Amino acid sequence: MKQRYYSLDVFRGATVALMILVNNPGTWAYAFAPLKHAPWHGCTPTDLVFPFFLFAVGNAMAFVIPRLQEAGASVFWQKVVKRTVLIFAIGLFLNWWPFVQWAGDSLQFKSWVDNTDPTKGIRILGVLQRIALAYFFASIAAYYFKPKQLIYLSTVVLLAYWGLTHFFGADDPYSLAGWFGTAIDKQLLGVAHMYKGEGVAFDPEGLISTIPAVVQVVFGYLVGSYIKNQGEVDWLWPKVPKSNEPHFKLLSGLCITGFILVVLAWIWSLGFPINKKIWTSSYVLYTIGLGTLTISGMIWFIEVQGVKNKLTRFFDVFGKNPLFIFVLSGLLPRFLGLFRIADGVMDDGSVRYENALSWFYKHVCAKIPGDPAWGSLCYALCFLALMWLVAYVLDKKKIYIKV
Repeated sequence: MKQRYYSLDVFRGATVALMILVNNPGTWAYAFAPLKHAPWHGCTPTDLVFPFFLFAVGNAMAFVIPRLQEAGASVFWQKVVKRTVLIFAIGLFLNWWPFVQWAGDSLQFKSWVDNTDPTKGIRILGVLQRIALAYFFASIAAYYFKPKQLIYLSTVVLLAYWGLTHFFGADDPYSLAGWFGTAIDKQLLGVAHMYKGEGVAFDPEGLISTIPAVVQVVFGYLVGSYIKNQGEVDWLWPKVPKSNEPHFKLLSGLCITGFILVVLAWIWSLGFPINKKIWTSSYVLYTIGLGTLTISGMIWFIEVQGVKNKLTRFFDVFGKNPLFIFVLSGLLPRFLGLFRIADGVMDDGSVRYENALSWFYKHVCAKIPGDPAWGSLCYALCFLALMWLVAYVLDKKKIYIKV
C-alpha cells in the first residue's frame, strides 16, 4: 500500500489560494508589488502560481493514469475527452459571463463579436482553457509513453519551441512585437477573441505558448509518480544512493532534480529569456525546478516532521474543491457587477455607481492609511477569506464538486 502524501493536497490548495489572491486585487492600479507579474522578461513570485498549478495537475494524474491504463483505452479516452471539454467550456463560459453588461443606464447583451467594433469580442482562451489543453495532451503522453520516453519527448518539445521562436520571430523574436505565436493566434482565433491587456492583441494563454505548458503537466506527472513510488524508480537521473532512512531517497532525488533544473534554466535563459507571457522553455524548466524543490520542502515539513497545523488545513480546504472555488472566484465579482449602488455624483452631474465589492474596497479597504497597495492587498485577502469560507463549508458537508 503506497503512502498517501498529504503535502501534495496542501501544495494543490496553496496554488489555488494564490491564484485567487493574485486575480482579485482591490484595484489593478495599486496591486501589491509581490502580486504583480513581471512586465515581460523575468519571474516574480506571482509568475510561479499558474505553472505550479499545472504542475499540481500533473501530480494528481500520477494517481489516476495507472487506473486508466488498467481500465483500457476506451475508458481513458472517454474520461480525458469529457474532462477536457468540460474544463475548456467552463473557461469560455467564465469569459462570457454574465452575458450582459452596463452601457450607460441599460444592460446590453455581450455579443460574440461587438456590433460596433469588430476587433472586440469574447475571449476564447484563458487560464482554464490552457489547463484543459495541457491536461489533454499530457494525459495522452502519460498514457502511451514510459517515463524515460516522456523525458526525451519533453526535451524535444522544449528545444523545438526554442527553435521555432527564434527562427520564425521578427527582429527581436522574444519581444511582444517579435514573437511569432501572435500571428498564428490572430489567424486561428481572430483579433476579436484575443486578450488585449498589453494594449495590443496578444494572448498570454495563446495556442502556441500552450505547447511548452504541456511539459509542465508532464513533469508534474513524473514527479508525482516518483513521490507515489517513494523514490523507487529506475528512470531518474542522477541515481540516488540507497538508504534505510525513511524519505531520504525520495527527498534527495527531488532536491537534486529540482536544483539541476533551476541551474539549467538559468543557463538557458542567457539565450532564451525566462518569460511567462510567451511561456519560454527556460521558464518551464525554472518553474518545474522550483515546484519540485517546493514539494520536497513540504514533504519534509509535513510528512517527515509531522507539521500539520492551521496553515496546512487552510490550504488543504482549497485543494478539496479546487476547480469549483477558482471558477466561483471569477463568477462572483462579475455577477455582483450587475448590481449597482449609487455612490455620489460625478462632475457632469450624472450618478456614479459602484457594485458591492468595489464599494467595499473604496469605503473600507482603501481607507487604510499609507501606501494604497496595502488597501488593495487587504481587499484581496478579504476576498480570499470569503472563498475559503465557501470551501470550508463544502468540505464540512462532504460536498466535493469534481469534473
